[in-house]
Amino acid sequence: MDREDIAVSDGSELYNSFVLPEQFIEEQARRMESNEGQLLIASCRDGNYMARRVVDKYHDLMRAHGSEAEIDFFENIDREFTDTETGMRLPGHVGGADVFLFQALLAPPGERSINNNYLALLIAARAFREHGANRITVILPYLAYARQDKPTKFQREPTTAKLMSDLAKAAGIDRVVAWHPHSTQIHGFYADMPVNMLDPLQMFASEYERFRGRSDVIAVAPDAGATKMILHFSRRLDVNSAIASKYRPQAEEAVITDIIGDFRKKKIAIVLDDMVASAGTMFELVQKLVEEKGIEEVHMGASHNLCLPQTAERLQELHDNYNLKSVMVTNSIPQTQEFEDLPFFHVRCLSEIFCRTINRVHYDRSVSAVFQTR
Repeated sequence: MDREDIAVSDGSELYNSFVLPEQFIEEQARRMESNEGQLLIASCRDGNYMARRVVDKYHDLMRAHGSEAEIDFFENIDREFTDTETGMRLPGHVGGADVFLFQALLAPPGERSINNNYLALLIAARAFREHGANRITVILPYLAYARQDKPTKFQREPTTAKLMSDLAKAAGIDRVVAWHPHSTQIHGFYADMPVNMLDPLQMFASEYERFRGRSDVIAVAPDAGATKMILHFSRRLDVNSAIASKYRPQAEEAVITDIIGDFRKKKIAIVLDDMVASAGTMFELVQKLVEEKGIEEVHMGASHNLCLPQTAERLQELHDNYNLKSVMVTNSIPQTQEFEDLPFFHVRCLSEIFCRTINRVHYDRSVSAVFQTR
């Protein structure tokens, strides 16, 4: 083909349709492109709650450092057809983008179940993959099914957490970022993709800094699963630690048999866990701390509160009758008004943690820097 055959009347048309190296470099700077592509934050309907906060925080941090760049944000990308099938439609071009996809798998009191939200996440990831996204990172403030990381002993159960990781890979997800999953072995289920399981230790240390070095304070793990976190936490704040022995006679029922630790001269207990579900374990534990160990003041911290109906009543009873002074959780799950109305209940927002994590991942920097003491 001769050069004349491809000539156009206006040079700008050729420039717009054919990308020059100089143009690409200019666009990279203007559109905040990293080696992985243009930054794009997206969310399914129940993921909007956290995604909007993160986008606002990202803009605030950029403005604070003199940048006027804008982030591309696609929200509400999923929908439901009249026959209840989940549909997905992307509002713009995503080819070559570095996508960070938010979804709240549990979002009470929403109409959509965990299963509905999980499927919407997978379909959304597939939509971005089919339309040319360069990398798809899912941001999961609460990683559902993480408690099903192994069969119960002597029971015929599947390892459902492994199934969910297989589905994530099949949908085209490249990376997973989750806040404090129930089990650290979940990481191994995603062995062939990068995984960032964000740790709450720095958050807890900051929350309870006022108790540092006090000899009348003890940190308590409600079960064996929380032992490592409690040990690191107690070392960070220079306080003693203890662990509760627990067994489950049946599903979602807990019995505290003993609390192992030195409680001499201890008056204040800090109880930390990954989640509050029905608060059955916490109820049993706090009762024993007060009645058997002489604890006069209990402070409770958890990364997730599942907002189950009976939980608020149990927390209120512990506050009224068993010296529970404060409860701190995060907004990894949108908290219902029933909990926010409790005067001793405090919610910490995760938007800055996710914002800084996205920034580090997008520019290929270490995520651990987000959690170093500042």
